[in-house]
Amino acid sequence: MAEETEPESEAKVAKKAKKTAVPEAPEPEQALPTAGEIRTAKKAELIRWTERYGLSQEGKVDDLRKRLRSYVEKEAAKAVEKEEEKPTPPKEAKKPAEKPKAKPKPAKKEKAKRGKEEEEEPEEKVHEPRAKPKLEPHMKKLLAFRSAKNAQRPKFRRQEWFRYRTFNDAWRKPQGGQSKLRRHFSYRWNLPSIGYRGPRAVRGLHPSGFREVLVYNEGQLEGLDAATQAVRIAHGVGTRKRELIEKACDDKGLRVLNRMVTE
Repeated sequence: MAEETEPESEAKVAKKAKKTAVPEAPEPEQALPTAGEIRTAKKAELIRWTERYGLSQEGKVDDLRKRLRSYVEKEAAKAVEKEEEKPTPPKEAKKPAEKPKAKPKPAKKEKAKRGKEEEEEPEEKVHEPRAKPKLEPHMKKLLAFRSAKNAQRPKFRRQEWFRYRTFNDAWRKPQGGQSKLRRHFSYRWNLPSIGYRGPRAVRGLHPSGFREVLVYNEGQLEGLDAATQAVRIAHGVGTRKRELIEKACDDKGLRVLNRMVTE
């Protein structure tokens, strides 16, 4: 009898174990390694990844990285294709928009006030582009070359400009007998020389290409060429005369480089 009861008790224990056993959760899908991770990973980690994805483990570290990169690229391409194949969800039918409620009509007095305000509002001024000179193609090239030369030119400072407060950035030629700057030692900065100059044909021209003419009164505007010359009003000219000069320039089509600012 004892022998019969033993297998019965074992069977009951097994049934209880089956009932109480927790179902194993599926392992979460691990994300594919990125290109940066593959580049910085060591050999042990690379071998572990190749085992996980069923790739060959032969060769050096570079070979393993190449295999992993190609595998990751293929998987990414497959994921993109699957997303494209998914059918787009049907668009929901748009509900007819509700008509806005009619606003109460304004009174006649309010209409009259609005009409006056609209009439009083000044019209927006149309933007007038600045006048440009008529230049030949080779002159345009020289102006562009001059601007590039100006950008490359270093700032020439006098010797020991950083040592004394009384010295400013203005250039002074070094005169000392033992001066390393005067003797062109390699660890000193360059001195001004003729090679830093711009092209002679465009020397003294305004960046726009005009040749500047300093003007003190209206009489000096006679005989100026609007295609090649521009006006710069002198600093000492007052507001009344300046307005007259600017008006005369507008009539003759001349460009004013330092026009008076009015708000």
